[in-house]
Amino acid sequence: MPKMKSNSGAKKRFTTTGTGRIRRKKAFTSHILTKKSPKRKRNLRGTTLVDPADEPRMRKLING
Repeated sequence: MPKMKSNSGAKKRFTTTGTGRIRRKKAFTSHILTKKSPKRKRNLRGTTLVDPADEPRMRKLING
């Protein structure tokens, strides 16, 4: 049986931390930024960790 392929989109969007957790970018930052407050935009910067409930699914997509 051939190897499973990892999801190309997920490969680009998620990275693994040193401890094995999965890191993701925050949503709602691409457009329609005028109506969002500076505080909201500031809090959307940077990355966060994937919720533990979603981790097994993401791991399957990344590792293939």
